[in-house]
Amino acid sequence: MTDNKQHIEKGKGDPIILLHGLFGALSNWKTVINEFSKTHRVIIPKIPLTEVDVKEANLESLTKYVEKFINKMKLNNFILIGNSLGGHIGLIYTILNPKKVSKLILTGSSGLYENSFGGTFPKRGDYNYINDRVNHTFYNPNILSKKYIDDVFDTLNDNNKCLNIITIARSAQRNNLAKKLYKINCPTLLVWGLNDTITPPAVAHQFNKLIPKSKLEFIDKCCHAPMMESPKKFNELIKPFIKNR
Repeated sequence: MTDNKQHIEKGKGDPIILLHGLFGALSNWKTVINEFSKTHRVIIPKIPLTEVDVKEANLESLTKYVEKFINKMKLNNFILIGNSLGGHIGLIYTILNPKKVSKLILTGSSGLYENSFGGTFPKRGDYNYINDRVNHTFYNPNILSKKYIDDVFDTLNDNNKCLNIITIARSAQRNNLAKKLYKINCPTLLVWGLNDTITPPAVAHQFNKLIPKSKLEFIDKCCHAPMMESPKKFNELIKPFIKNR
């Protein structure tokens, strides 16, 4: 496995690109990487959410970053998988580069509606509040490590990083794609947690209605990050879609 400052890569074959969310550690995709790197070249770009200047902390700039990364890697005809904000970036990228993406998989994607931070912006310095908000994102919070919550807390306690996170979240909420989704012509699979509190099931149904070649699957007792919360079921749902020519 290749792991450098810009991306993680494992496996050989047709490329699959994974895009993480606002607080998405690359480890969120661990089971997807392990399963699909057996048959594909799996690539995760490290999207610089907290590292960029606040002027660049918006969906347009982050999509351009992903676009440049893909061009630099000379990737074509790939499957794009995005969770939460990563799904939103994936949607914008696919609309702008329809010939590059062969298939699209979205899970808990923003782009139509997102209740980030439970409708409020984060209270810095309050560990219990941050812990509660992070737990709110998962059906079973026991899957979360203390390190994951500590990392979120540390990010929000850093002035510049916190400002970036809030600015990006606001950019995502402003950037509604309802009138553009008809432009997505590649086969699209929507995998949603039935208990998602951030992008509720009604959002998934709306995506399904607006994206022409889309199919919707729900996972019960699962919230905003199905690939972490129900990794086995998530892989079972996306495997035939990925394999199907």
